[in-house]
Amino acid sequence: MARRTAAKRPSGTKDSPPAYRKRTGIQGRTGLTGWLFISPVVLILGLFLVIPVLMAAWVSMSDWTGRGSPFGSDVEFVGGENFSAILGGEGLAARDFGTAIRNNFYYVLLVVPLQTALAMFLAVMVNKQVLKGRGLFRTAFYFPSVTSSVAITVLWLFLFSATGVVNKVLSFFAISGPNWFQDPRGIFHILFSVFGLNQAPAGLQDPGFLGIPGWEWLAGPSVAMSAFVLMAIFTTSGTFMLLFIAALQNISGEVQEAAMVDGASAWQRFWQVTLPMLRPTLFTVLTLGLIGTWQVFDQIYVGTQGGPAKTTLTPAYLSFNSAFNNQRWGEGAAIAFILFGIIVVLTVLQRYALRERDVPKRSRMVPVGADPKTAAAAQSSARHADRVKGRDPGGTGPGGSTPDGTNNQTGTTEGDRR
Repeated sequence: MARRTAAKRPSGTKDSPPAYRKRTGIQGRTGLTGWLFISPVVLILGLFLVIPVLMAAWVSMSDWTGRGSPFGSDVEFVGGENFSAILGGEGLAARDFGTAIRNNFYYVLLVVPLQTALAMFLAVMVNKQVLKGRGLFRTAFYFPSVTSSVAITVLWLFLFSATGVVNKVLSFFAISGPNWFQDPRGIFHILFSVFGLNQAPAGLQDPGFLGIPGWEWLAGPSVAMSAFVLMAIFTTSGTFMLLFIAALQNISGEVQEAAMVDGASAWQRFWQVTLPMLRPTLFTVLTLGLIGTWQVFDQIYVGTQGGPAKTTLTPAYLSFNSAFNNQRWGEGAAIAFILFGIIVVLTVLQRYALRERDVPKRSRMVPVGADPKTAAAAQSSARHADRVKGRDPGGTGPGGSTPDGTNNQTGTTEGDRR
């Protein structure tokens, strides 16, 4: 048979790359079928999410009072007057908004770190293989999360009443408990009074940020808000515990064993091995906690409705109260959009703080209590052993050979040995 020979190409010519047809996306029946499948979801989101948000944006920049259509001829465009009245005004609306931000700030500052730490602690404990009845503990810790927030709030009102169970337990330790949900005193003000500081200094009496005097900013959460803080930690830690358990079970046991071989203690393994591998889950938990705490509403509505003395007032409840009770729909919508902006900014900052950074070079862990000189000598010996075994970062390959096949110890190549 005749052998086929390929035609020789002139020297100096290069093979041209094969031509590929540029894809322009999904076309034809495939694209039509895809749009038909997602059209119900697009219709629902547009009808119940996009259109209401656009209507709320218009209401926030109008003088609509809730009567008739917000697009009626009697509704006028006022621009940013509602926003300026809340953020830069000197009236009751601006002061209430500043009070709500202060209350919610301390609520977020206490709930998010404490519920995250408690959820991680419970996950680590429940995830231990030696623990018996782990399923029972998971169910018990998660049960408050699936209970209605209204039911939990009503239960909390009974527990923290003046004659409730909490004050009864405190009386066993000779402590007279407060009337929790009727006490407007700030926690920090109570601590200041122990040291004889019962009145605001002269420099903290003038209105400050958002129209709130510095002395009120230093009050901390009220006694009533502290009860809500405990309730939030109790009801949400179980949900975040499940997220941490799922992340812990994805960590290979070989990683922990390697850390133990390197001499890491239990705390070192958690802090330097486990916690960095939980970074994505930690970001999810913190983000969900941040959003949920800034949007707290139902507990306040059922429990105190902003009292006592507006110390449990939150932006979400203030938005509802301004719109539905006081018929100031423009201010209520403006508060909602300001709250949305606060959540977005804090989420972006949190994402930046928890971003992935450059991983440093591997360093051997030093056991707790080890002699620094002995540890340094051990690390030096380990690095020398790595160089001998061919793990020298200078470019040697396995077995002490360079990429060209020369052995570092004998100076021979693979061809000489053959």
